[in-house]
Amino acid sequence: MTESRNLLRSELRVVNLGLELFADDLRSLGVPVVQMDWRPPAGGDRRMASLLQKLQGSQQSRDGE
Repeated sequence: MTESRNLLRSELRVVNLGLELFADDLRSLGVPVVQMDWRPPAGGDRRMASLLQKLQGSQQSRDGE
């Protein structure tokens, strides 16, 4: 329980993934924010992501030979 109390008393620092509006709002409040430009693999298309994962796996197995 002591760790959680210390956590809540420490300075807030944020890593924001995705919508920069969230980071902008926090910055306006003086919160230090690191913005990451993350997007889902293959634009969120599950079928395409699966195909890319298979291609990556076959490339890794060729590189390992």
